[in-house]
Order: sequence, then C-alpha cells, then structure tokens
Amino acid sequence: MNVYQLGHARIVGTWQGDARPENPVLFRSFERRTTSDMQLFIDYLPILFFFGAYFFKDIYFATAVLMAVMPVIMIVQWLMTRKLNKIYAASTALVLVLGSATLLLRNPQFLYWKPTVLTWAIAIAFLGSQFIGPKPFAQRMLENAAELRADQWQRLNLIWVVFFVVIGGVNLYVAFNFSEPTWVKFKLFGMLGLTFAFVIVQTIWLTQAMKKNEAPDLDTES
Repeated sequence: MNVYQLGHARIVGTWQGDARPENPVLFRSFERRTTSDMQLFIDYLPILFFFGAYFFKDIYFATAVLMAVMPVIMIVQWLMTRKLNKIYAASTALVLVLGSATLLLRNPQFLYWKPTVLTWAIAIAFLGSQFIGPKPFAQRMLENAAELRADQWQRLNLIWVVFFVVIGGVNLYVAFNFSEPTWVKFKLFGMLGLTFAFVIVQTIWLTQAMKKNEAPDLDTES
C-alpha cells in the first residue's frame, strides 16, 4: 500500500453516510465520495498489478511491471485532475530508483525499503508541518470535513506521524523476518488492513473530539 492513499480514504468516510443537506460541510463531503472512491481505486491499481505479476512469475517481473505502471497512472491522474499528486510522484520516483537497483543487482531488498522510505519521509514532513507553515498537514487535508481546535489539529497531526513511523517499521519487520511471498501479501492486504483500522480508530477520535467541542456551545445557548 502507498500511504498517500490515506488522504483519499477520508477519515470522515465512515460517517459520511449521515451527512444531511442542512449540514453543508458534510453534505459536500458526501457528494465528493464517489470521486474519492474512484481515485482510491486508481491509486491501488499499481499494487494490484504488482501482486498479479508476482504470482504470475516472480519479484523481478513484478518490479518491472510496477515500474511501467506507476508512471502511466501518474499521467492518467494528471489528465483527470490537471494536478500532480506530489506524494504519488515521490512514490513513483522511489519505485524507479529502487526498482532499477533491484533489477540490476538482482536483489529484492532494495524494493523492500520503498514503503518504509516513503512513509518515514511523509512522517518527517507531517512532523515538520507542526512548526513550519500556518497549519499542520492533517488540518490542510481535513479541515473542510471536520472542525477542531488548533491543539486538536496538532494532536491529530502527531497521530498521523506515529502511524507513518509504525507502518514503516512493520514493513521492515515483515520484509526481513518472513518469506518473500509473505511480504508481497502484506504489502497488499496487511498495509490495507492497517490503514483502514487506523481510519476507523481515528474516525472515532474525531467524532468524540467534535462532540466535546459542540458541548460548550450547547451550554452557552441554553
């Protein structure tokens, strides 16, 4: 899994179905859900190609397929949105560099590092946004779907940092302590499962935080 897909998952996705027209923020989020789901599917295509190619032949064939597919998907994304997904572009660059090393040296360990390098780089970027710029990255991504205090956005941003660090470490643990087929399956199913578990837990946290923020307002009105 590529962690930039977390953005498309939309942390509020599990309660978008409760959106009502009288709540314009949530209603707009509901209207965008179909587009996000399609984007999420496109984002996962390279992993599906990699998974299929691996079990069709081997890790080297799968690496070559991944290196061919990811730039194509990046071009398709740009044609659809006229925007360059910077995290996807970084992921593509890592695949091309580490994939080339894997094929030239016939050593899959270079490819094993790709998810970890990407997730840890994102963790550093999110952590840096706590101190650089007007808003942390988590707020920039989700402020149209949730209303939180500044300290809550900071806390949420740190939660993302921890998640990225942990998932990068888990990837290395699986890669170097289990068989190659197990790592390939983990790359698709394991990371996907961890991501959605994270989304669910974070959705619960967001819901509780927003309810706490609403409580003082209700007390004031009464």
